[in-house]
Amino acid sequence: QVQLVESGGGLVQAGGSLRLSCAASGFTFSSYAMGWFRQAPGKEREFVATISWSGHYTYTTDSVKGRFTCSRDNAKNTVYLQMNSLKPEDTAVYYCAARDALSPSRIGGEYHYWGQGTQVTVSS
Repeated sequence: QVQLVESGGGLVQAGGSLRLSCAASGFTFSSYAMGWFRQAPGKEREFVATISWSGHYTYTTDSVKGRFTCSRDNAKNTVYLQMNSLKPEDTAVYYCAARDALSPSRIGGEYHYWGQGTQVTVSS
């Protein structure tokens, strides 16, 4: 069955870095665009980053531009989110998602599979 398992979350001080990983199984990973979303307490889920099937095209939301980088390793069926210069407002549960299409998307409704999420907490 399809599985997306996030890891790498945790508690970090402002200005620090974390690298999230999402290991995929149960589908042809290299044929799927992937995305990262996050949800803070009391807020709606929001788009963070997306990457095309090949990794050639990536997009990030404005609030993380220059700080977060999305990448993937199709040989390892894994997508990553490198997060630098973290801020307290980045605190959220981070989810990876898989979209049955080659092109990336910022829209959560266009993703078919979701992971369980990993908590990221940034202290000030």
